[in-house]
Amino acid sequence: MKWDALEEEPCSLARTIGVIGDRWTLLILRECFLRKRRFEQFQSALGITRHLLAERLKKLVRNGVLRRVPYQESPKRYEYILTQKGLDLHPIMMALVHWGDTHMLDERGRPLLHEHKKCGKLFDPVMVCSECGEPLFAKEVITHPGPGARPAGRQPAEQEAKARRDQRAV
Repeated sequence: MKWDALEEEPCSLARTIGVIGDRWTLLILRECFLRKRRFEQFQSALGITRHLLAERLKKLVRNGVLRRVPYQESPKRYEYILTQKGLDLHPIMMALVHWGDTHMLDERGRPLLHEHKKCGKLFDPVMVCSECGEPLFAKEVITHPGPGARPAGRQPAEQEAKARRDQRAV
């Protein structure tokens, strides 16, 4: 499986990683959820090169995770705002934060605390079943092929593409 072919894989995880799966993109998204919107804010917070930041922002815009909105005309400058597709990444980001808070803490403790605006309480994000509301644990989840699954015996997308190219070359 090639890194640049992940978005073509019949696997939701691989497709997602193809969009948000590198460290800089995840850190840019972190800053978006911390309400940063401008190129200079991202660059200052992350210490990322201008070229790399521009590349990652373009990819997030191209994939509909962020939208680019002008905030200044001369020179033209933009803000990057999470779309609904981007906002839907919040549970993923919170799950990563929770894992870090559980397994990567040092003596200083949690770097950020999260408060639920509605109840005013600090919380730990937990995943619950959308049907019964019970907490979900890995050992209690089973999977079944879905309508988008690769039929049994089919090759991964990369191998299929190579086979098509080889066939055309003959």
